[in-house]
Amino acid sequence: MPTVCLVGDPEVELRYELLSRETARDALSTYDLASPFENSIAVETVSLGAAVSLLNDLNWYLVRFVDEAFVRDPSISDSEWLSRRLATEVRNDAVRPEETDRLLKVFGVEDGRLVEPMFLARSDEAPLPEYDLRDVEETVRVRVTEDEFEG
Repeated sequence: MPTVCLVGDPEVELRYELLSRETARDALSTYDLASPFENSIAVETVSLGAAVSLLNDLNWYLVRFVDEAFVRDPSISDSEWLSRRLATEVRNDAVRPEETDRLLKVFGVEDGRLVEPMFLARSDEAPLPEYDLRDVEETVRVRVTEDEFEG
């Protein structure tokens, strides 16, 4: 099942902001909320289309309270997320799922928080470089569009 993850702006308490507003609370009411990272909310959806639709329904709140929105679809990758934009392109058949793995935004995870993203490109000739912006417990890989990578 695809999972949507919203990571809140450091200036706000994301769970409070979303659940204190009727429209967002209603949109999330049918889901079990998890928190894989500090100040985040994650929910499992039935399909990639449902994940993108949920993000679209929450767009007003995403613009105001969310730093990052990701989707992980096990039919594409068990371990890597898709950016919202890339998930939308896959759902709209603008990009084939097997073409999503070249460009990455890699976050370090420190004390449960996502920190300092690093942009990396996969190459057939060399292994993916290690995250080296700081010592971290783990990393989170997010596949991104070319515009997001260059942006």
